Amino acid sequence: MLVAIDIGNTQTVVGLFEPGDGPAGSGPGLLHSWRISTVASRTADELAMLLGQLFALEDLEAKKVISGFAVASVVPRLRTAMREMANRWFGVPMVIVEPGIRTGMQILYDNPKEVGADRIADAVAAYEQFGGPTIVIDFGTATTFEVVSAKGEYLGGVILPGVEISLDALFAKAALLPRVELVEPRSILAKNTVESVQAGAIYGFAAQVDGLCRRFQDEIGPCTVVATGGLAGLIGPASQAIDHHAPTLTLDGLRIIYGRNQAGG
Repeated sequence: MLVAIDIGNTQTVVGLFEPGDGPAGSGPGLLHSWRISTVASRTADELAMLLGQLFALEDLEAKKVISGFAVASVVPRLRTAMREMANRWFGVPMVIVEPGIRTGMQILYDNPKEVGADRIADAVAAYEQFGGPTIVIDFGTATTFEVVSAKGEYLGGVILPGVEISLDALFAKAALLPRVELVEPRSILAKNTVESVQAGAIYGFAAQVDGLCRRFQDEIGPCTVVATGGLAGLIGPASQAIDHHAPTLTLDGLRIIYGRNQAGG
């Protein structure tokens, strides 16, 4: 079975896919997924131990079921540790999304090497699932927008501060504002401080999404808009632009890229 791992700055998502015989490594789907904190100092041995513990939660023995790894990482130190883990503990192939890897997508960026691996995986999966032109919004530590053409080209995008780090900055600088649970308030017209912050976060970021999507579509025409990432399920329903919520999009992209880098893929 293939393990896809998306290592973000704040959280790491691990997915286990069933084996499949379809094109580009496609398979019946995602069997299990887990979300853990990203710790840049973890060693190869610690990563192997943690992976074994996650699999044990589902009564699986990691060494017996893992046939390969597909990894996207925005933390360089962990890329090295992941390679060592795969070689030392599992002895299976690992595909890390980085320069030189076949993605099947032309990257029309001034310097393609600057595009984050997770952004590429999102774009690849979105085009496979929804065609193009497509806008992908990933709600992570940063909120990123990727735009894919009708021909499947990566056209570029936008990076802006994510929801949670924006709120962290607000609470750190505004002494009288309390930290609040990030849930939808009763109304956009809030009647107390807690709900005022909640309305600002949810409806404010949704409006930001809608405004940027309008600007993209003014330039390239109508697009399918897909949301993913940890807070997509919260912000998405408040947005008028988002058409689809695809929570496993990045993992799906890693699965596709892995298949394209295997013999005959």
